[in-house]
Amino acid sequence: MEHSNYYLYIVILSFVATYPVRSIPALFISKLKLSPYWQKVWDLVPYTALTALVFPGIFNCIKEKVLVDGIETEVINVHAAAIGTVVAIVSALFKLPLSVTVLLSVVATYISVLIF
Repeated sequence: MEHSNYYLYIVILSFVATYPVRSIPALFISKLKLSPYWQKVWDLVPYTALTALVFPGIFNCIKEKVLVDGIETEVINVHAAAIGTVVAIVSALFKLPLSVTVLLSVVATYISVLIF
């Protein structure tokens, strides 16, 4: 089995296993009447989760092996990281769901790796 397909299967199975566990409680919490303070906290959760998921990976995300003076070195694809970050920020500003925001930024980063 090719490695890229193997990883894709892992991602899909992880999504199928974890998404229902995370979304079902959210359905019940959305029907609760919360105080303004707790409502504000819940409204900020997507932004904090996006920050925690995306920003640490920006600095080490896309490493490519390149020959520099005959020595194989790993360099970061800054263009792919920047494009993924911009897509994530714009998606968050449009208040898209967190799963859509992460998916869009991953796809944009993947496409930019293929281009650059």
